[in-house]
Amino acid sequence: MGQTGIYALAVLSALFWAANFNLAGPVLADMAPMTAAAGRFGLAALVMAALVAGRGELGALMGAARKSGGRLALLGVVGIAGFNLLFFDAMRTTSAVNGALIMATNPLLTAVLAAMFLGEQLPGRQIAALPVALAGVSMVILGGVKGDVVFGMGDVEMMGANLSWAIYNVMARRLMPAGSALVNATIPMAAGALVLALAAGLSGAEFAIPGPKAGAALLAMVVFGSVLAYLFWNAAIARMGAGRTALFLNLVPVFAAAIATLGGTPPSPAQLGGGAVVIAAVIISMLPRRPQPCLA
Repeated sequence: MGQTGIYALAVLSALFWAANFNLAGPVLADMAPMTAAAGRFGLAALVMAALVAGRGELGALMGAARKSGGRLALLGVVGIAGFNLLFFDAMRTTSAVNGALIMATNPLLTAVLAAMFLGEQLPGRQIAALPVALAGVSMVILGGVKGDVVFGMGDVEMMGANLSWAIYNVMARRLMPAGSALVNATIPMAAGALVLALAAGLSGAEFAIPGPKAGAALLAMVVFGSVLAYLFWNAAIARMGAGRTALFLNLVPVFAAAIATLGGTPPSPAQLGGGAVVIAAVIISMLPRRPQPCLA
């Protein structure tokens, strides 16, 4: 696959993840947040397992489970279960655009955590961009209609989900073993689905079969927003590297706002202004440093 094809995969991943923010609404109209999260990733894990079997990698799956099952399961607990418990509950009360804009700071937050816990170098521009990005997020979540200040619990939960995904990214750099990308994606997804199912059961959340609209939205989240987005993103990282691929996450709030507008909910001025600040800060922070001139 050429460079254009790799770019297309990264763009599609951003589009599918953006759609998740808008698809969550119809799903949550019929299902409790915990059962929706468990259903999404239970089905996604089954699809991933079918792909593993179809590619003849069941032996590799069993081998990875024996050698690295604990590490991969921990990644699933943090990145799949932790993120989605907060994501689905957040989407009950926050907007798709707010959620996507908050998540737009994830590459920068990941870089900060990697510097703190992995000793990775954090350029000065990223240090400077962090408070600017946070100011943009504040504009989004504090910008109410007609001057009213709106600070919803859903926004707070989405910030927690953002932190959970950043922690997953940092942990994955240490814990993800070498081997099949498909296998390494399937085990965390299955572990996360199991934790989500247990959490749903212990919470007493009522199980409800979704109606046609919610069922179609959930299926789209499974196929496009979980399985394909994850596989496409990993393929892009393998070819372009994590840093360059992370820049495509800036398309998520753009796509989310476009989808919401098509659905009759255009972004507010506060969302547009705050989003511009967030995206500008993240892009500037991720630009490669200019090479220093040789003085010799």
